[in-house]
Amino acid sequence: MKPAFVLSMLTGAVLSVMAAPSFASTIQRIRDSGVITVAHRESSVPFSYFDANKQPIGYAVDLCLKVVDAIKRELRLPNLKVSYLMVTPSTRILAIRDGKADIECGSTTNTKERRKDVEFTIPHFFAGARMIVKTSANIKNWDDLRGKSVVTTKGTTNVKSLAAKNEERVLNAKLIEGKDHAESFGMVVEGKAVAFAMDDVLLYGFRASAADPSGYAVVGDLLTIEPYAMIVSKTDAEFKKMVDREMARLIVDNEIQPIYKKWFQSPVATKEAGKTINMNMPMSYLLRDSFKYPTDKIPD
Repeated sequence: MKPAFVLSMLTGAVLSVMAAPSFASTIQRIRDSGVITVAHRESSVPFSYFDANKQPIGYAVDLCLKVVDAIKRELRLPNLKVSYLMVTPSTRILAIRDGKADIECGSTTNTKERRKDVEFTIPHFFAGARMIVKTSANIKNWDDLRGKSVVTTKGTTNVKSLAAKNEERVLNAKLIEGKDHAESFGMVVEGKAVAFAMDDVLLYGFRASAADPSGYAVVGDLLTIEPYAMIVSKTDAEFKKMVDREMARLIVDNEIQPIYKKWFQSPVATKEAGKTINMNMPMSYLLRDSFKYPTDKIPD
């Protein structure tokens, strides 16, 4: 083999290694930095959102902090610090995949497509996609949207579901994508869209926090069933096992029940100082049944 050819091969190999992304495992990154980075949302009430002091709160955030406590114990890092990273529907998968955050705590649906980039843990909620409308609009179901403007949020599973319903029912609706849930709901409030299609629990949250909740209704047959779960990296199976172990323990020991009641059946803080909302949402049969046999396996 000629020296020039060998040099060329070595140079190519070095460049290849330099070009390939290299991320430390989640556990190693946490050990080295003494910090765990938790990704959260801005306005996914009551799962993950800012309170009046710009602090992340919510059902998913509480569960994540329980997981963080378990990680402190297992890794023997009592002084482990929590750093927060706000993400949107469009950036949450990338934040975990690229190692910018170690775990995402929000309202992210477990799908086959997303599992190509990240791993999902045991679900903490099951939602169904419906729509929120003004009661004055007299819209009861999807066929009532014919020829009208409908919004959903960019980067969510509902984008495809809504497009499929639009085509299937030949609605000829104008489909709009908001940058986040707050903007999407705002379009209904401002009359830029007659309906906001999204997971029902999030819609109930926006209804509860509206200036006049009676002016809005959550309507329509279920488009999809959405299992929500925390997401973690695909590069660290041991870290995922740690998260799943704690989630299973919270469920089996019934510690998740009072956390659910706190966020779905009691008054909770909003981003407006002094204001609270109550979802008044009993636990669904889907969630209750899933808690009987906690698993991260979801049918495609």
